[in-house]
Amino acid sequence: MKIKNVIVGPLETNCYLLINSGKCFIIDPGEEAALIEKAIGDYKVVGIIITHYHFDHIGALEALKNKYQVEVYDFHNLKEGMNQIENFMFEVLFTPGHKEDSISLLFEKNMFVGDFIFKNSIGRTDLEGGNFEQMKESIQKLKSYPNDIILYPGHGELTTLEEEKKYNMFF
Repeated sequence: MKIKNVIVGPLETNCYLLINSGKCFIIDPGEEAALIEKAIGDYKVVGIIITHYHFDHIGALEALKNKYQVEVYDFHNLKEGMNQIENFMFEVLFTPGHKEDSISLLFEKNMFVGDFIFKNSIGRTDLEGGNFEQMKESIQKLKSYPNDIILYPGHGELTTLEEEKKYNMFF
């Protein structure tokens, strides 16, 4: 599986493209649909996944959904645990705290965490749908996963679960 990151919008949201055997999943199309389309190129889009519904993660959602005529997957229609869509196998974790509908997605050793975890920090819990107690529970759930998992946040640079366990004061 190949992963492309397209940084979009004024809040520099990470929109990830997961590519596997010519097929592509879009994660969090924040804005700038044309830029995302250019990065997709000739790959066949098989779906869009939203990690949570804040404006900076869904700005290009309708345009891309209409262009590619694909399903949108999120907290409401993915089950916690293993899921398969087309040739993509992945685990879904419900990780509320930043927002009540926050999910994280584990594809092999790559976990897409939206605004749940940032490098050495966590997403805000004081916005609509945020809850610090839920955030603490979600962090406990995440801590049970192997250290070598790479975390792909909704903004900023990648990190690893090992690094977060060592340096993130919320862990």
